[in-house]
Amino acid sequence: MRLFLILFFLTATIFAKLNVVVSIPPQKYILNNIAKDLVNSTVVVKPGNSPHTYEPKPSQMVAISKANIYFAIGVEFENIWLDRFKNQNSKLIIIKTQEGIKKIPVGNKDAKKLDPHIWLDPKNIEIIAKNMAKALIEQDPTNKAFYQSNLEEFLKEVNRVDKEIEKKLSGLKNRKFLVFHPSWGYFAKRYNLVQIAIEVEGKEPSPKELIKIIKLAKKEKVRAIFTQPEFSQKSAKLIAKELGIKVVAISPLEQNILQNLLKFTDALIGE
Repeated sequence: MRLFLILFFLTATIFAKLNVVVSIPPQKYILNNIAKDLVNSTVVVKPGNSPHTYEPKPSQMVAISKANIYFAIGVEFENIWLDRFKNQNSKLIIIKTQEGIKKIPVGNKDAKKLDPHIWLDPKNIEIIAKNMAKALIEQDPTNKAFYQSNLEEFLKEVNRVDKEIEKKLSGLKNRKFLVFHPSWGYFAKRYNLVQIAIEVEGKEPSPKELIKIIKLAKKEKVRAIFTQPEFSQKSAKLIAKELGIKVVAISPLEQNILQNLLKFTDALIGE
């Protein structure tokens, strides 16, 4: 009986999974590719919610209290909640997966606020993935080879998607696109595009600003307005109606980030 109990506890220890919490769905996609089924994962902010103002639910706080690792990514709600998570779980290891990524101003080069949507550039995805893998190996060195092998395969897929997007956009003549919320700045920078935002510093545009945007969109011959479910579409629909163009709803928080980048690319070129 004693031998059985020893074997039972040894087996439980060997196969015990890490409990990992991530801020947004794209992180979970990256995590799943690296860790597969070796971890239990929880996402805090899901599509349809804003990572700028989100407040975790009680059930999520319970998951955080049991977590080994929290993978942060630099979205705004973390500014308040990371300290609270640590108070909830003193053993929680918080990893800032944005480390090593140079942020750009949100909206335009003169903006003081930095853009948190770093995961919308494949090159940044690579850095996030490497930061995750490093932390997983540190906490679970027994499975180091497994994590490293999966990371290498994932990075190959990220590179493949990056090349595919470059190829698809290579013939695009109009390099400007219209968005409601300026989420796609890193994507635009990566592929030599220009995003024009309707939203002004987190607020709906004034009638005067709307007129200015409509004139600019006409001048640039914009073919579509990109919106996302986390924000109001009132202004975007008004502009689309005035210009006779379509509204394309696409969330930057979709879990399968590589597929989402390709989806956004296809929408840009009209496929």
